[in-house]
Amino acid sequence: MEISGKKAIVVGGASGMGRATAELFAARGASVAVLDRPGSGGDEVAEGLGGTFHPVDVTDFAGTEAAIDAAVAGLGGLHAVVTTAGGGIAQRTLSKEGPHDLDAFRKVLDLNVVASFNISRLAAARMSANEPEDEERGVIINTSSIAAFEGQIGQVAYTAAKAGIAGMCLTMARDLGSLGIRVLAIAPSLFATGITQGIPDEFAKALTKDAAFPKRMGRPEEYAKLALAIVDNPMLNGQCLRLDAGQRFAPR
Repeated sequence: MEISGKKAIVVGGASGMGRATAELFAARGASVAVLDRPGSGGDEVAEGLGGTFHPVDVTDFAGTEAAIDAAVAGLGGLHAVVTTAGGGIAQRTLSKEGPHDLDAFRKVLDLNVVASFNISRLAAARMSANEPEDEERGVIINTSSIAAFEGQIGQVAYTAAKAGIAGMCLTMARDLGSLGIRVLAIAPSLFATGITQGIPDEFAKALTKDAAFPKRMGRPEEYAKLALAIVDNPMLNGQCLRLDAGQRFAPR
């Protein structure tokens, strides 16, 4: 699907990989709506793109639907959605303090896998109304992590959530294939976003020493380039693509 002239929503588009994706899509001729938390600065990002901003907490599932409806109404349709919102906690299954907090585990799943599924199902419903372009109506891209495959000690909730996102791809792609809607996920390694953005070079090198090449953290624009390539290439479907410089996480 050629991105130029299309309508796209980027969830988590106020910063990091989401912002880079929104900016690249807009630079290539897409109309972009940014969804992110209130106070995230998403309004300024959207203004710079000539797009719209819709504040949302993705764990407010009804509120997310309202935000998507408003974004689609403003865009006049929907062809691509990218969701980068997510996060995790550091807690072992069993520690000196006792078993892993169950509510904390549920919250991580809600923030990552349940929110991503909610956005995907809502986006698919809107995309299904599109006129097909070469039999294609839309593209859904969610964000997993290489922690889905090599989760480290203390990452059990995050690993479960990101593995859920990776695991949904093929089944959801099969569910939506007859409608011409593709579904993929991107599994980044360590990227220079959020709390990792300003860490010292020496620490960054230690964190990425197991990468094959390049031995550095990923850059948000590299995620955006892959998201654009996914939209562009109709043969990409039903899988989770690692974006990791050949890195495999060690246990700690």
